[in-house]
Amino acid sequence: MREVAIIGIGQTPIGEHWNDSLRQLATRALHEAVSDSGIDRIPEALYIANMCAPRLSNQAHLGALIADHSGWRGIEAATIEAACASGGMAVQAAVRAIASGMVEVVAVCGVEKMTDDTTSQITSALATAADADYEGAHGASFVALNALIMRRYMHQYNVPHRAFGAFSINAHKNAANNQNAMFRKPISQQIYDRAPMIADPINLYDSSPICDGSAALILAPLELAKTLNRPIIRVRASASATDSIGLADRKDILSLAAISQSAQRAYQQAGLQTSDINLFEVHDAFSIMAAASLEACGFAKPGTAPFHAQDGEFALDGKLPISTMGGLKGRGHPVGATGVYEIADLITQMRGMAGANQIRDAVIGMAQNIGGTGATVVTHILERVA
Repeated sequence: MREVAIIGIGQTPIGEHWNDSLRQLATRALHEAVSDSGIDRIPEALYIANMCAPRLSNQAHLGALIADHSGWRGIEAATIEAACASGGMAVQAAVRAIASGMVEVVAVCGVEKMTDDTTSQITSALATAADADYEGAHGASFVALNALIMRRYMHQYNVPHRAFGAFSINAHKNAANNQNAMFRKPISQQIYDRAPMIADPINLYDSSPICDGSAALILAPLELAKTLNRPIIRVRASASATDSIGLADRKDILSLAAISQSAQRAYQQAGLQTSDINLFEVHDAFSIMAAASLEACGFAKPGTAPFHAQDGEFALDGKLPISTMGGLKGRGHPVGATGVYEIADLITQMRGMAGANQIRDAVIGMAQNIGGTGATVVTHILERVA
């Protein structure tokens, strides 16, 4: 198996793109990624990560659509869907394609166009990440399911709601310096405490926003990357795991087994442990998921992550910087594209190009992309080797 590197990144700002179509957003990110890669060739394969286009844009068959619009008609192209983990799964597919030797250069593009629809339509589309028969049919929205997890967490570990505010405060502070972030204004604990409830105990600042955006990556064999005379970022690990879609089918809704399994598989692939990770792009779609992910990955003991966040351990100058460019909460969460944005943010840090958000010694970074309430989880570990 060949070693794989990520040689190009591209992204559009996240927000409400009223004047841009899904294909335009995707093409913009892809062309930027190709330009950034420094190679003068069309990728041989294109993997599109998307969740909601068939419902919200009335458009499926995105592989051929975006390949054509990008001027790459004729290449291999397909869509990969795994709810909010679509981006991570698309990257994993690209890694495997190159590692196998079947292709040389692969483009990955995550894209989502959500804001053209009504809130009820968007809520319905997002609910398809849950169990349609046993959750969706009974009116359980995606935010409501996460609220159940958060309420149980608060009860079991005696954690006050305001402790979760540290995750949102950190994310918004970091997003303020990211030109591609949707929310570029810091918030305070007081603002968090006064935020309206969406689904008790999840309030407005516990939840990531509805938004549009596209991010893209170019992947190639490590040997090709070494010829480009630029920072080399190789993929040390690409691992995924699954759990039941429905919360009621789990022995413990706080265990989030797929998060733990995906992370442990990644550590094993990379030959690393938690203490080796310099930064972590956590899937903070809801603040409870930031806490649960940190704990399931081994960065904190159960019931303690919010308190570590309050102590500043996950800030840019902390023990383990997370959401370094704003995360899903501050940067935005265009669901199918999120896993690609996370890796683009990692690479920005590892190239030393994060500006005011740059952390020291960003050599080994980890990104975790979570689909549904933890039913599909993909973990990537990257390393700067030159």
